[in-house]
Amino acid sequence: MQEFSMLIDGQLLPGASTMPVINPAKGVPFAQSPAASLAQVDEAVAAARRAFPAWSRTAFEARRAVVTAIADAIESHKDELADVLTLEHGKPRAQALVEVQGTVDYFRFFTTLSLAPELLEDSDKRRVEIHRVPLGVIAAIVPWNFPLLLLAFKLPAALLAGNTVVVKPAPTTPLTTLAVARLIAGLVPAGVVNVIAGTDEIGPALTAHPDVRKVSFTGSTETGKKVMAAGAARLQRVTLELGGNDPAIVLGDVDVQKSAALIFASAFGTCGQVCRAVKRVYVHASIYEPFCDALAGLAQRAVVGDGAEQTVDYGPVQNAAQFERLKGLLDDARGHGEVMPGGGPLDRPGYFFRPTIVKDCEPQSRLVVEEQFGPILPVMPFTDVDEALRQANSGPYGLAASVWSADMDLAHSVASRLDTGTVWINKHIDRTPHVPVAGAKQSGVGVELGMQGLLDFTQLKVINASSPA
Repeated sequence: MQEFSMLIDGQLLPGASTMPVINPAKGVPFAQSPAASLAQVDEAVAAARRAFPAWSRTAFEARRAVVTAIADAIESHKDELADVLTLEHGKPRAQALVEVQGTVDYFRFFTTLSLAPELLEDSDKRRVEIHRVPLGVIAAIVPWNFPLLLLAFKLPAALLAGNTVVVKPAPTTPLTTLAVARLIAGLVPAGVVNVIAGTDEIGPALTAHPDVRKVSFTGSTETGKKVMAAGAARLQRVTLELGGNDPAIVLGDVDVQKSAALIFASAFGTCGQVCRAVKRVYVHASIYEPFCDALAGLAQRAVVGDGAEQTVDYGPVQNAAQFERLKGLLDDARGHGEVMPGGGPLDRPGYFFRPTIVKDCEPQSRLVVEEQFGPILPVMPFTDVDEALRQANSGPYGLAASVWSADMDLAHSVASRLDTGTVWINKHIDRTPHVPVAGAKQSGVGVELGMQGLLDFTQLKVINASSPA
């Protein structure tokens, strides 16, 4: 295993200390990551601040060339990055390779955009132009479920807009991001991109830093509230992509087997550790029993194991804390629903948890109310669409949802009444870089991806001019 370094002011550096990185398929450390001190956080932010004036004045085409070079570097090393990602995250290697390639594709998408001034008015009275200018130092905080792909939601847009960046990966999955830092160290001017890793004290120090102009954070709603509170005194910009408890409403006219297979894939991909995964399913009573049976059959046939093995469909849960939480949720669900055969944790080393279907869940059970973020799926029947919508819209989250029906007019009608940032029809987790994502309610603030995601890393500046008197 290679050694890993942080990137601060153009230099690959060790941390003030180290921290173990666990292979979730084994439950034991396989590598050591550098861990930054609070002083190194300050150094990274200071480096980004020093680099900002020159980088913000760099021509957009030159910034585009740098982002393209980063994409090229990641693509040329995608196999080794996928290997590291499988080891630290646990996802099957084929899925890790998809994430790495997706990262490249998202970087390349942002290079197709531009930030040309918009002419709002050109008259005898005034010429009004809208410009988009960079903000300054951006803190980009990335979670453990997609360490590279979610970096690609933030870094290319921030750089193209003319900002400098301090990246902090999650403490349980720092290595793939640090490996990317090594690849790009010579591609960007010193200080433009800084990558630090560390324990739980590093994130709050970064988000509360007085020289950070914006925090782009992906993670839990509770942590997102702390990020927003930390920046309130300075009215710091934030983009928060937070938790979701995404419902799927399945009407009675669907093809049961096809819809069940698509919902199963959308619920259990990456072991359900996806913010926009299907988290709860409301199925019309007329097809409820065969639908539950179809889901349970898929769960029983799923192959769970070490992601390094080619025959595996699902790897382990990423970390011990989440694994224990899922066991607690399942224990609670046994008293509030019927756990269908074949699911639950595996009695072996590592954090393995089979896809699990729980039918007839009570609406107020923890598994329905909370975001499980793992491979347990509650399924509930309904007879009245209004009641299904009431339950789907209940709770604090509003990230995404889906509606499943052969009647497209009815599906669109139901979709229009779901209180979420994204609603899919007859699919779930159809995500592409040109389509913006934004959460409703407590699922987020701001926008990522698409042109709107690029603009979210800028300050709107109006230049309003008149001819000389």
